[in-house]
Amino acid sequence: MHPPSVSSERVVSPTGRGYLQLESHPAGCIRSVALMRAQVAAPELPPVRRPTALVIGSSAGYGLASTITGLVRYGIDGVGIGFERPAGQRSATAGWYRTVATAAIARELGSDFVFRNADAFADVTKAETLDLLGDRFGGVDYLIYSVAAPRRTDPRTGVTHHSALKPLGAPHTTRNLEFADDGTASLREVTVEPANEAEKAATVRVMGGEDWSRWVTALAERGLLRDGFRTVALSYIGSPLTSAIYRAGTIGAAKADLESTAVALTEQLAGRGGRALTSVNGAVISQALTAIPGIPLYVCLLRGVLGDRFPSPVEQSLQLWEQLTADRPDVDEHGRIRLDRWELSAPVQAAVADRWRSITPETMTELADIPWFRAQFRGLYGFDVPGVDYAAPVETDLPWPDPSAR
Repeated sequence: MHPPSVSSERVVSPTGRGYLQLESHPAGCIRSVALMRAQVAAPELPPVRRPTALVIGSSAGYGLASTITGLVRYGIDGVGIGFERPAGQRSATAGWYRTVATAAIARELGSDFVFRNADAFADVTKAETLDLLGDRFGGVDYLIYSVAAPRRTDPRTGVTHHSALKPLGAPHTTRNLEFADDGTASLREVTVEPANEAEKAATVRVMGGEDWSRWVTALAERGLLRDGFRTVALSYIGSPLTSAIYRAGTIGAAKADLESTAVALTEQLAGRGGRALTSVNGAVISQALTAIPGIPLYVCLLRGVLGDRFPSPVEQSLQLWEQLTADRPDVDEHGRIRLDRWELSAPVQAAVADRWRSITPETMTELADIPWFRAQFRGLYGFDVPGVDYAAPVETDLPWPDPSAR
């Protein structure tokens, strides 16, 4: 006889402080994926051929949104890679539960799309994923690279590089939005010291184009790139208000490397009619961006200006797929897909800058959409999601989708 199973069902409540959250709500994360899926209309006709896609970073942010839109609108098969922690003393990470929900969508739609929980930077992950792609699909049409990580261990040197969220050249002082344990928001001035050359170089090694290039090269060496193969890595430019800590800082150096990598990869892919692109997406609330000083306040003010005109990650991912599948993608003078024009338009930036200059603790609630931001941030962990009973016990130990199942 098998021993009785131990239930991991319990009431899950937010645990943590500020932007550090230690628990995720399974039902809330699953419901958030359902709400994302509801934003995507199915195509009028099924695809003539189901394209094969590899999405690296499929469990969160734009990678998740791109996976969902690809499944529902474009009928993709393929592989998604996330790097998530299972339930233990605490609940699993939010991306674990979101992957469970996304796999259910794939099954419902009849898509042969599987998910791997692995370190995308590791050579063993590349080798095993390429084996899977070769045996199961025979080739790849699209690769979406959406990775935001604090560190990367180079499997060829064994050195672990740590990214730094710092300006370059001089200290930078900005205002940041912070939350107390009771949810009360406050403004706080923070000064960030500049990065040294080693920190800048490490950030480029983590968040630049090196790993993306290794994925494409590995696929090419295994003969898995189909004719017309397209790959895109997701980038961000952002406002002049945040440029010192972002685009002109260490992260910006990494994004510039990502964009130069796209040029080199396009040359490499030219013989197959392939192309590598970067997509400059608009602002979004993500676990990565909330760690950057000034970004939370900026996004709140941007939402205050735009209201419901602030496009969701799904809306932007639909545009990304339109460009990725177009014969001639709409790119700027640097060859980048621009999904951020709504954000960087002169009237929007002027309005946000005016609010940035005039905001005080007394005017916060009228100039910045703080309730929306807080709900969106908590939603990253499955809390404050409409339609979820947070007083009810919920099973936290959900299995990762079986990649061998068809």
